[in-house]
This record gives sequence, C-alpha cells and structure tokens, in this order.
Amino acid sequence: MGYDCDDEANCVVVPLCDESKCRTSLDVRMHNIWYDLSGWRKAHPAGSHWIDWFDGRDATEVMDAFHSDRAQKMLVKLPKTKPEFIPQLEESIGPISTTTENFRKLRAQLVSEGWWERDVVHESKLIAIWMSLLVSGIAVANSSLLYAPFLAIPLMGLFFTQSGWLGHDYVHGIDKFTDKFRQLTTLCAGLGVTWWSDKHNKHHALTNEIGVDEDIATDPFLYVWAPDPKNDSFLRKIQHWVFLVPFSFLFALWRVDTVKVAVDSVGEKRLGSKKELYLLMLHYAFFLTVLPLNVFLPAILLSGLMSALIVTPTHQSEEMFDEFQNDWVTAQFMSTRSAFMSNPFSEWIWGGMQYQLEHHLFPSMPRSKYPLLKPILTKFANDNKIPGGYRDTGEFAILKMNWDVYRKVAEAEPVVGAPNSRGNGQLGAISNSLSPASGGII
Repeated sequence: MGYDCDDEANCVVVPLCDESKCRTSLDVRMHNIWYDLSGWRKAHPAGSHWIDWFDGRDATEVMDAFHSDRAQKMLVKLPKTKPEFIPQLEESIGPISTTTENFRKLRAQLVSEGWWERDVVHESKLIAIWMSLLVSGIAVANSSLLYAPFLAIPLMGLFFTQSGWLGHDYVHGIDKFTDKFRQLTTLCAGLGVTWWSDKHNKHHALTNEIGVDEDIATDPFLYVWAPDPKNDSFLRKIQHWVFLVPFSFLFALWRVDTVKVAVDSVGEKRLGSKKELYLLMLHYAFFLTVLPLNVFLPAILLSGLMSALIVTPTHQSEEMFDEFQNDWVTAQFMSTRSAFMSNPFSEWIWGGMQYQLEHHLFPSMPRSKYPLLKPILTKFANDNKIPGGYRDTGEFAILKMNWDVYRKVAEAEPVVGAPNSRGNGQLGAISNSLSPASGGII
C-alpha cells in the first residue's frame, strides 16, 4: 500500500505494487520527523525531482530555505513513515551534527527578530534604477543619434542583468511582496520561473555536488576539473583564453532552456505553466517591437557576460563534492565564497550576489539584510569550527581565482575515471534503486 496526494497535501491510501518488485515508501526527514512522500512527490508544485533527491535523507534546511509559512503548515498533513522503518533510516543517515543544530537555532533567532521583513525604500530604489535603464535604453535605441546602438546596448545589457538579479530575489522570496513580482524575471529577462526554480534551487540544495549541481556542469566549453578522456574536449586546453565567449552566451542558453522547460511544463500540467508561457511570448513580442535586433541580441550577450563574471567565481574555485553532504550547513561554507566590493558601482551591479554565502544559507531573506549577516556568520563559523570559516575576497581577486582554476585545469592531463559533470553518482544511484523515484531523475 502507498499514498496518493493532491496539491493541498491531502493524501489517501492506495494500492501500489508488490514490495518485492518496488519500494512503496519514499522517506524524508524534516524537523526530526520522517514523512512518507511517495504520494506527494507528483503533486509537489516544484516537481517530483525535489522529493526524489532527498529519499532517505534529511531535508530540513532545504524545506526551511525555500518554503513559505503556508507550505510549512501543509507539512503536518502529510503521512508519516511507518514506525518500523525509522530505526533503519536513522542508522543510514547518521545523527544530526552539532553545527546543524546550532544553525537551526540561529535561523529561528533571525526569524523571530524580523530579518525576513522587506525594506520598501531599498526595494523602491532598486526598481527605480532598473526602470530608468529600460526607459533610457529604449529611448536611445530608437533615437536618431549617430551611435545610438552602441549607447543602447550597455543600457539594455544592464537592464537585463538587473532584471535577473531582481527576479532572482523575488523568485526566492516567500513574502507577499515577492508574490506580486515573482514572474518579473519571465516578463523582463526572458528567464522562466519554472526553469529557474528547477535549476537554481537544485544548485542551492546540492551545491557543488558533482553530477547534480548544473552550475558546475559547464563542459564541454569550460571545465573546472580534469575530465576523463572520453568526456574531454579540445576547447579545454584554451579555455582560460576564450572563457569570455561561453560566458557571453550564458543568457542566450538560459533563454533557450527556459522556452523548452516552459513548453514541457504545459504538457506536464505544472501549476502556473500556461501563464508563464504567455508571459514569455509577451516578453519577446514587446522587446522585439521596441528594440532593433542590433540592440536586442548584443544586449543579451552583454548581460550574459556580466552575469557569468559575477555568478561563476563564488563557487568554481571552492570545494567540490562527489557525494551527498549530510551536513548541509558545513557544505555551504566550504563550497561558497562571498566577495567584497571596492566601490558603489560594483556593489550595485553585483546585485546582491557578492553576499553569496549569506544568500546560500538564507536564500529567501531579502538581500538588503545580507551585509549585516557577515559578522554573525563569521562568529558562527568560528564557534562551530567550520573548516575555512567565513571567506570573502575582493571582486577582482575572486575573478583572478576563477581564471586560475580554468588555467590549471587547461594545463592538466585528463584523468581516467574522473566523474562526469552530468548523470554521475547520485543520479545513477537513485535511478537504479527500488525507490519510487527510479528512472525519473533528470
């Protein structure tokens, strides 16, 4: 017997299959309670893959990081794991670390102190600057100025980049303010929320885990470790000289992926998928009407370049993992580096991504609060003896660190047996198991 659930977490018992042929439970621990999510996985609004990844694991930090109060309340309605299975599950997962327990106390303290309350004045300033880029970019692009395209391209490039940063904040947000702007990145940057949530939240939950985290799966254009010969490319030997080219195509590739996911989501009848597809169509209809192609296309490439220069160095020079990390908190410290800015323009253009560790630990927190977290996280790391502690590096030095990674990997010989960046390890283990998730991992 198993469970079937609707999108409100109302579950009923249903016959599934013979236990000798498949496992009918999918057990995930949250806040020290084991839940059987076999029936909920298909009803989960963000997709079944999220449930699948945490079969037999603790998902407390991920649950808290991405879910609203409403979702937290729905949790109590889900069926619990059968008591006879719990001892074996507890033994397989191991005890909760002291660092994790202390982090949960820290998070509870920050919640009680109101750290998730939005600063409306700060948000208004960011939106005003962003809107001024749009208006001026369109005006210049359609003016009679001799060098209009060359002036409009950086304005629109900055607009698309900042659309990504604002949308990033609002997609992660769990408050009423962000609910109103959740589709901003779809409408203004051409990057769908469904695609973004699937890809980016996986990066947050399983940061730098090889074969799972798509943000470090940048081959065959860029490698961050020496690959197996069968996965190698001639481009690797020159990647440190040509990396700006694939960086520039980042937004373009994301846009293509967005359209594919949006279309597939409509076919899968995912929540809000039709609305998102219509907004994508509106995005292209609007910008292809108000911008000439010699502005629109180069602006996308420029925004891709700026975004890649910001998002890649905070992880690619840090610790990589070849297996699941039970201590999510320590893994975030080890795989993530923040950056400190030397001037106000850098502070603005980085869009909050300079506070990368702060964001990874508390992704739904408004980014205006991140600067105040540094001393708190520094003390937390020291008190809990986290390897490496809290680390941040200047905006130019961190770019040099990332370039050094590309150079060293370019100069290295291929390594037989090196892991594949996609479909490695955890994916294969889940797909070959008796779990209800078997064969469903993408």
